[in-house]
Amino acid sequence: MKDLRAVRGASLIHSLIAQGEHEHQDFKFAISDARKIARSISAFANNDGGRLLIGVKDNGVVAGVRNEEDIYVVEQAAERYCRPAVSVEFKGYKVDGTLLVIVAEIEACPSRPVMASEPDGSWRAYYRVADENIAAHPLMVEAWRRSSRPVAFEELHGAVAAFVGGAGGPVEVRDIALGLHISTPRAESAVADLAAAGLLRFVYHRGEFRIAD
Repeated sequence: MKDLRAVRGASLIHSLIAQGEHEHQDFKFAISDARKIARSISAFANNDGGRLLIGVKDNGVVAGVRNEEDIYVVEQAAERYCRPAVSVEFKGYKVDGTLLVIVAEIEACPSRPVMASEPDGSWRAYYRVADENIAAHPLMVEAWRRSSRPVAFEELHGAVAAFVGGAGGPVEVRDIALGLHISTPRAESAVADLAAAGLLRFVYHRGEFRIAD
């Protein structure tokens, strides 16, 4: 299987499975859809990295890798259906005798956003939240893009930061715009700048991304 040399690793795999699916781990019984896997890769790469346990069912039962093409589909997803392409490291472990589990490690991308190809030809960035791949908020994507260049802070940035800090919880852009009596585009731009500088962050709250300090 792509010259993948499997080693004994039952205790390691079972310890990982015991953690369940979470922000940095996803179970995959089988790999069949490169675009769907690209979403997982995008979500992990846009967060702090993560791993796919291939050959493990959603309930944590080790079924083993059934098709040696699985690893190629993951590579195709990372190289062809992610932009920029993402490097994935594969390791094989023998579990419970002859069963094989492949661990695909995805590192955090230093140049976010990592976009995933959608069936309609569009590209979308994802972010890992708990055990889900969530489409990133457009302002998250813009903040990632702005993080590579210096931000010229103005009085408005301080006002937005102060408003979010004093809100007592996550807020939406429209709350900022209304609270400061500014246009939505100005509020969005300030939020993107502050998030790019690490002074504000996006949190997933009640089914949507909101802004917090």
